[in-house]
Amino acid sequence: MAKHPGCPGMCFGSRSCRSYKPCPEAYLGSAKKLDLAPDQCMLVAAHNSDLQAASSCGFKTAFVARPTEYGPDQTTDLCADHEFDVVASDFVDLARQLQA
Repeated sequence: MAKHPGCPGMCFGSRSCRSYKPCPEAYLGSAKKLDLAPDQCMLVAAHNSDLQAASSCGFKTAFVARPTEYGPDQTTDLCADHEFDVVASDFVDLARQLQA
């Protein structure tokens, strides 16, 4: 966020919500801190299980592939394995799709 002054941004972690993903409070607590309904929020992630949990809490979801996040031999989360609101190949692709 430091590269884009004036752009609103917040970072939430397990300490601020007092729970860990995939516990619903991890997602719902973030929405509450932003004073937003869950359906006004979107979780962007490269992990199918995190996105499924967020979706079950009412969040919109965006899968962004990170096929080498765990190194060249990664075998999980190579692609979206559920229906998410947006599936993007990278963050530039995500931005394009969200602008459409």
